[in-house]
Amino acid sequence: MDGFTALADPTRRQIVEILADGDRDASAIAQRFTISKPAISRHLSVLREGGLIEYRKAGQRRIYSIRPDGLNEIDEWLSRYRSLWSDRLDQLERALEEEK
Repeated sequence: MDGFTALADPTRRQIVEILADGDRDASAIAQRFTISKPAISRHLSVLREGGLIEYRKAGQRRIYSIRPDGLNEIDEWLSRYRSLWSDRLDQLERALEEEK
């Protein structure tokens, strides 16, 4: 599974946002949602399979965190489109300046 597929689900995107604020165990993540803990566990598995998050064991708990290079694939794909937006915003800025 790739990162795009893993992030297609809004719950998984929310989990990534939560982990962007710091490492959390599965219980702490699950507390933020109204869905069951097994459902959160499956979402965490999908995010791991997509290479976006990782975990380390701390006793009986798993502590989840963002993989530092997990979003590289998505960032590389987006980089092609950033220049398009930049060019278009530059054109808009020039057009607005000409109207002044």
